[in-house]
Order: sequence, then structure tokens, then C-alpha cells
Amino acid sequence: MSKKILVLSAALLVVITSVFYFRYRVYYSHGDKSKQVSFEIKKGEGNAEIAANLEAAELISGKIYFYYYLRSHDLLSRIMPGDYNLSGSMTIPEIAAVITEKRDDSIRVTFPEGWSSRKMADKLNDLGLDGEGFLEIVEKPQEFSGQYGFLEEGKVSGLEGYLFPDTYFFKKNETAENIVSKMLNNFDEKLAGELQMEIERQGRSVREIVIMASIIEKEVMSASDMKLVGGIFYNRLAANMPLQSDATLSYYFQDDKDQHQGEELDADTPYNTYRYKGLPSGPIGNPGEKALVAAIYPEKTEFMYFLSDKNTKETVFSRTFEEHVDNKKSHGL
Repeated sequence: MSKKILVLSAALLVVITSVFYFRYRVYYSHGDKSKQVSFEIKKGEGNAEIAANLEAAELISGKIYFYYYLRSHDLLSRIMPGDYNLSGSMTIPEIAAVITEKRDDSIRVTFPEGWSSRKMADKLNDLGLDGEGFLEIVEKPQEFSGQYGFLEEGKVSGLEGYLFPDTYFFKKNETAENIVSKMLNNFDEKLAGELQMEIERQGRSVREIVIMASIIEKEVMSASDMKLVGGIFYNRLAANMPLQSDATLSYYFQDDKDQHQGEELDADTPYNTYRYKGLPSGPIGNPGEKALVAAIYPEKTEFMYFLSDKNTKETVFSRTFEEHVDNKKSHGL
């Protein structure tokens, strides 16, 4: 028994020492104290790239410590492009304070998942920020197209779908360019690593995933339902069936209808997924992380149809059209 206690005590000591060491490196370590550098952060650079550049310039002792500090202090989307005078004698918290805007003179903006760029622009305008300039860049993003790999796929003519919904802190005089840059950097961070590799492994493009995710985001709410609905939509594509999503029509008509009828279903637009097969011509909003994951990792299913009961918040799935019709009747839809 005493031997086990000794082993456990030793293991606990190792864990405590490791945690203490890690926190020390995050909060108190320095780079090369002899370094005094004019450090440039370029528009479009992501947090990982900035951390690597700081480490290469010997301003910090390790990029992992810097990235951890940013993430744990909600600073991932608040780094500002520009030139900064930094020293290797500064700690990571001190460097972070210099290259991010202070929260006390900034405006907090939360963009919910699924919002369109137009709704985002309206909210920016309401808060006294440059929503009009933001929308102009979103619709004609030429200056950003060469800065991000996911915008170089040849068909990206606007930024709808790539403006990651999140809570941001913007300065009162924040430029529209900086607002867009922060949101694109956030998207780039979220869709990196394993998710990016899986998209490539499947032979899909980021744009296809974003379009699918934007539809899934509008159709259902829970992560589990999103994965099932993703599976259904991919089933329909494989069967050469139209997606038949009212969400895509709502984007075209700029309404919030759960169902469209009559002439609406005959609208001649690539966003009419009742009339035209395949994915619509572009995203119908800006999907969050759950919807993106569902579009990349859909659940394999035999279901081909679904409906959402707004009263019970339940999603009802069907294998056949006849079963789907029966479910609609039983739910009063």
C-alpha cells in the first residue's frame, strides 16, 4: 500500500510541477532580452502564424504558450494588424496587451450562427460601426482574395459564408477592412488542421462545405440533428434529387418562412433548390462550427426526408416520401 501511495504521490508531483512550469512559461517567461524588434503583423495573418513569427523573432519562448494565452483570455479575434516595437524582455501578457485593442474602449459585437452578411452589416450600423463599408467589401472582396487559401478556389466572388459568427471586440473607429479581416482570420483558425485535411481527403472544396453548412445551419438546431440532416442532403445529392430546402428560398426572398408555396416554388433562381438540383450558387448565411462539422462529418443514414415541429422543437425523419407525408399530417404541418 505504501508503495502505491508513493507512486501516486510522485505522479501527482509531476503533474503539479508540469502545470506550474507551463503557467510560468505563459505568464513570466521572456524571449531573448537583447532583442528590440519592429514587429509587423500583416492583414490576413492568423494567430498561429503570428505566434510562429514571434517565436522566430525570439520575442517569446514558445508559440504554444502565446497561443494558449490568447485563447484563455478571449483574444484570438482581437489582434490588430500594424507595426509594433516589441522587446524580448516583455512577457507574453505584455506583448498581447500591445498587439490587441483594449477592451475598455471597444465595442462588443455578437453575430449569431447563420446570420447573413447583410444582417451583420445592419448590426454594425446600429452600433455606430461601418456596416456599409463592411458590406461593400463582402460583396467585392478583391483585396482579400489572395490572402486566404479558402478564397482562392476560383468561384468565390463574395465573402458570404466565410464570416465566422462569434463575439468580437472592435474599436469605435474600427475600419471595415479590419472587421472583415478579424472574421476571416477566425474562420481560418476554425477550419484548420484535421477539418481541412478531411475536406481534402473527401475530394470536396471548402466552398462546397460552406454552402452545405449554411443550409444545415438554417434547417435544424442541435448538433446531432445537423449531422443527420447533413446525411440526408448528401443522400439527395447522390440520388440526383433536388435538396428541396426552404432555407435557400428564404435567402433569395429575404423572408423567414418555414414553407414556400405556389409561384414561390417556381422562382427562377439558383437558390431555388426545389427547381434546380445540386447545391445553390453560394452560401445562404454564415455557419457556425457545429454546422461546419456536420457538413464535413455527416451521419450516414437511410433517411431521405425530415421535418421540424416548431411547437415541440422535434425533428422527425422519414425514409420514404409517403412516410414523410404521413408525418406532416400527424404533426399538423
